[in-house]
Amino acid sequence: MSRPAFDDIFMELAVNLAKRSHCVRRHVGAVLVKDTRIISIGYNGPPAGTHNCDEEFPDGCARDSKGSCHLAIHAEQNAIMYAVKNNSSVDGSTLYVTLSPCIACARIIYSMGIGEIIYLNSYAEFKELESDEGIEFLEKFGVKVRRYTGELKNVTHMI
Repeated sequence: MSRPAFDDIFMELAVNLAKRSHCVRRHVGAVLVKDTRIISIGYNGPPAGTHNCDEEFPDGCARDSKGSCHLAIHAEQNAIMYAVKNNSSVDGSTLYVTLSPCIACARIIYSMGIGEIIYLNSYAEFKELESDEGIEFLEKFGVKVRRYTGELKNVTHMI
């Protein structure tokens, strides 16, 4: 029996976590890892204790002045905040995420000292943008970024 690579394990977990999202537009999952140990997980959605967008707004959630969901917390933000809230250091950690970070998340990732990002799908491709600003920002400031190229064998349905 062959042993799966950690990249495959953590990305499969991120994909499966994305299925927990209540977002009506896109499901995103994240796994924050340090020294091959999971320190936090997250998926996109509203803050705990508010409401779930797919239940409150089944035809599309309320938008802010820039056209974004007015409640959404991104998957990587959720993973980082939960780790910090529970006194886990994220400095030097690796973040696996199903959608490459937007520019706002990239700023947080860099500021928190996360050392590597491994992403499955491109934010720019999803948003039909010319470039992945988040990836460009992270690379410019020395954060390792790479697109996942492994094989997801233990995921039954990708969102």
